[in-house]
Amino acid sequence: MSLIKVLAVDDVPENLVALEALLSRPGLSILPATSGTDALELLLVHDVALALIDVQMPDMDGFELAELMRGAARTSRVPIIFITAAPHDRGRLFRGYEAGAVDFLHKPIEPQVLQSKVDIFVDLYRHKQRLDEQVELLRQALLLNETFAAVLGHDLRSPLGTITTAASLIAKRPPEAAAQRAAERILRCTGRMTRMIEHLLCYSRARLGQATQLDPQPTDLHSLCASVIDEQQHCGADRVHLQGRGDPNGRWDLDRMAQVLSNLIGNALRHGAPSAPIVVEVDGSRRDEVWLSVRNQGTIPPDILPHIFEPFRTTAGGRSPSEGLGLGLYIVRAFVEAHRGTVVAASSPEAGTSFEVRLPRTAPPADT
Repeated sequence: MSLIKVLAVDDVPENLVALEALLSRPGLSILPATSGTDALELLLVHDVALALIDVQMPDMDGFELAELMRGAARTSRVPIIFITAAPHDRGRLFRGYEAGAVDFLHKPIEPQVLQSKVDIFVDLYRHKQRLDEQVELLRQALLLNETFAAVLGHDLRSPLGTITTAASLIAKRPPEAAAQRAAERILRCTGRMTRMIEHLLCYSRARLGQATQLDPQPTDLHSLCASVIDEQQHCGADRVHLQGRGDPNGRWDLDRMAQVLSNLIGNALRHGAPSAPIVVEVDGSRRDEVWLSVRNQGTIPPDILPHIFEPFRTTAGGRSPSEGLGLGLYIVRAFVEAHRGTVVAASSPEAGTSFEVRLPRTAPPADT
């Protein structure tokens, strides 16, 4: 068990000796100070569970010392018990409590009373230390889990790439119809696994504090939408209608924006009303911004809508293995905000569901 320290401040050395003799025990150390200045110097290098401060001291009295302690982040939460030889005075009591006192003790001090009060604050400090240790252990466990997820996601990409390549070769030169269907199933499954791994890696990077690095380059957002829609033909993208107006060009990270579009369109295909049309619109009619919207029929439950961009959420409020990890919209928001843009969701039975992205025409450089 670590040593717990109590600060004792009194301009009379004999009083400090008496306090130390009364309170010292294994595991508890008394830090003596004969002035407010000495006390502040000790507080710069020691964490204390409690401060016992004499009110009447020259140069800096106990109230002034307490106010200085309350004004410093390191000592603002240290409990203070004032010790005074003055008679009970309501004005002094009020000033003491305003300065941050938790209690007053009047001389002559009852030893048992002082020991009991000190024991209470020492026990509270021990409980706080245990809580801090538990919080640190939990933080380390969370970091370890997220690091593990990031490493696992990274290492899974290699065998998955091999499977995808093999399935592609089978699909190109199928010996029979059954093999063709098997290859198509493998390609669909590996495609879904690849997206899940990319989502997991993006989430892990964000949780580990790794900022999204952008590589802005000239991009035609309308053409990029058409390309993403074409890639998702096997998911029913023939019911996706692309519309555009104005100038769709800007400087954005091509890969990140492709993933934003893929996640938004894929989300509409999976969770929108079956067979209902999905409208993707690119609006470049503004000088400094390009707006992108994805609209589909179907509604997001009102209790889910405020949390739709949180990780491990889905529009249905739950998650089954076929729905993925529930990280798609979280990644959408992360990538859009990295471009200094915004994304909002709206949903109602009358209008259906829409996601609207607003992007500055030029993404910030990678080092900002």
